[in-house]
Amino acid sequence: MASPFYTSEHEAFREVMRRFVAKEIEPYAHQWDEAGEFPRELYVKASEIGLLGLGFPEEYGGIAADQFMKIVASQELARAGAGGVSSSLMSHTIGSPPIARAARPEVKARALPEVLAGKKISALAITEPSGGSDVANLRTRARREGDHYIVSGEKTFITSGMRADYLTVAVRTGGEGPSGVSLLLIEGDTPGLSRTKLKKMGWWASDTATLHFDECRVPVENLIGEEGQGFKIIMQNFNSERMGMAASCTAYARVCLDEAIAYAKERKTFGKPIAQHQVIRHKIVDMAQKVAASQAMLEMLAWRLGQGESPVAEICMMKNQATQTMAHCASEAVQIFGGAGFMRGVKVERIYREVKVNAIGGGTEEIMKDLASRQMGL
Repeated sequence: MASPFYTSEHEAFREVMRRFVAKEIEPYAHQWDEAGEFPRELYVKASEIGLLGLGFPEEYGGIAADQFMKIVASQELARAGAGGVSSSLMSHTIGSPPIARAARPEVKARALPEVLAGKKISALAITEPSGGSDVANLRTRARREGDHYIVSGEKTFITSGMRADYLTVAVRTGGEGPSGVSLLLIEGDTPGLSRTKLKKMGWWASDTATLHFDECRVPVENLIGEEGQGFKIIMQNFNSERMGMAASCTAYARVCLDEAIAYAKERKTFGKPIAQHQVIRHKIVDMAQKVAASQAMLEMLAWRLGQGESPVAEICMMKNQATQTMAHCASEAVQIFGGAGFMRGVKVERIYREVKVNAIGGGTEEIMKDLASRQMGL
């Protein structure tokens, strides 16, 4: 569908992304999903086409990018129907913005160029076994001892957690509540840090982990922002993460729609393609309607962000709109595929398994509704 928001520069990058995904990801998506990981070399290849640097400062190897360039990147990656690859390949988009925004200059200079070049992996570590969305009550402790913080606690469900070289970790440096939360950059080879790989319903190619911090010594200069200001930085990070997830989920829904249309034209029952049965045509129209509505809402929100607005309530609703659209389209696509949709190796089956992680990660649908309602003054 034509959109007034994309320039020739956006479309040129879309073509670069489409060729990259078709050559470097799509042929291996099923293989990597079954293996539970993808080659680290993919990070370097992604850096070479400018993907990893989008939106980061140019002085560290980044590339200036507006909201629509980020949408192009997210939605072209989704064409492979391999959320596990996309989530870990792009984990720096939630792990590194706090570094770029608030870390000391020497820390930025050390970490960001390596991450944006694809040589090191960056991850964000906030969720704990005791809870995820309730950031203000996290329990991982960091006590000051001279020129180090001593970190003890656990984080879980951490994307890129097994391989990350740089971990942006939310810790409690002060008292209870949000004012006691800080952010630390913890390097992956820090003594006392151990990792446990997690098996998941979906995103199999993503190395998701529980992290254990046992009296880890972290230099004070690795503090991101001021002590006690971590909660604010985390909240700023969430808006960007949720827009990225919304763009991806809308695109996964479109993949399901496209795959369902292609299958319905080919598969025959009772002497004719199933696309000629009214019940199938109606399913496809419902899918197309939801995808179009989600894409329109996404692009309008991206435009508003570009105008300097901060529409928090609408971003929360956008994430829910996109995850619910993805859920509907994935379910209907599998239904249209019938038995073939239940078999591993097809895009719609992978996407169906990845619905729930999107409805939970980055803020659950329930949390999104509650936050939106409060932003609306209710």
